[in-house]
Amino acid sequence: MRIYTYLAAQFMKNKAIFLDRDGVLNKELGDYITCYEDFFILPHVFEGLKILQQHGYLLIVITNQGGIAKKLYTLDELNKMHNYLRGELLKNGVILTDIYFCPHHPILGNCLCRKPGSLLVEKALSKYNIDPAQSFFIGDKIRDIECGEAAGVKGVFIEPNEDWTSWVSLLCSTLQKK
Repeated sequence: MRIYTYLAAQFMKNKAIFLDRDGVLNKELGDYITCYEDFFILPHVFEGLKILQQHGYLLIVITNQGGIAKKLYTLDELNKMHNYLRGELLKNGVILTDIYFCPHHPILGNCLCRKPGSLLVEKALSKYNIDPAQSFFIGDKIRDIECGEAAGVKGVFIEPNEDWTSWVSLLCSTLQKK
């Protein structure tokens, strides 16, 4: 039975959409969003994520939060923003599978989890049994795309605060034709 379970898990992998946070899910206001009061979810996000979720994608946020290391905001403040994001998405029928963040900043030392490094994506791939070949990373910085591609995930580059729902519609209509 163990062998069957192992083999089934290998053939029944999940697919995911990895998302940068600032400029993709919430409004990019500059270098850092330092407080909950400045955290504004972009209006198109609810529709886009709902469509992706309906097409079977897990939704996973991968974000650099170096402002924590620089003491511009606290872990409590970051959690307040992320809890707000999860709550507003849930009100609109969207469930975030997980949020991964790197609290480090390169001026204060190196780490393995900061994008463009792919460690956080690799952790999610393993934890949620995700097939990188069926997955995408939506980001507004080259480091987001590099992060995804280093883990075998296709990148989708957008401009900061851009409405990316047209890409979602195109992706989902292409999948339905297959």
